[in-house]
Amino acid sequence: AEYMGFNYSRMPPKTKEQPKTAAKEQAKKVTKKVKKGAKAVKRVKVWTKITFRRPKTRLTPAAHKVKRVSYQKFPTRDKYTVVRYPVSSESAIRTIEDNNTLVFVVDPKATKKHIRKACEQLYNFKPVHVNTLIRPDGSKKAYIKVPKEQEALEIANKIGIM
Repeated sequence: AEYMGFNYSRMPPKTKEQPKTAAKEQAKKVTKKVKKGAKAVKRVKVWTKITFRRPKTRLTPAAHKVKRVSYQKFPTRDKYTVVRYPVSSESAIRTIEDNNTLVFVVDPKATKKHIRKACEQLYNFKPVHVNTLIRPDGSKKAYIKVPKEQEALEIANKIGIM
């Protein structure tokens, strides 16, 4: 009754009724669940906080029958769209003469790096620094400092401000 170190005589004797009763018990449990339903006991949510926060539900995106936009818009950030036009007011001309800086109206979404690169490509000088401000009407104005080797007046004459 011993095989490879295991004593089979200690095991309980197999009976033919044992598997049938286990199957019957399992069948009874399943029938109870089918009669009652899967969620027989309904649990009540206990609110512990004073304020009621509406539970987040799944939001499905709208499945449009027709495309909203008929063409694909590409972002253009070239030198001609960044720098729009020079400012030629009296105060702008005074800053050109006194501070050696040029004044331009630029694209509101353009960054200082975009403005610097556009000036290098359009007017062939490397700006010392760029200051920007947004006007009350929503447009962006850029003050571009010209290096000491060049004069802002010469560049302004080439552009046609003066």
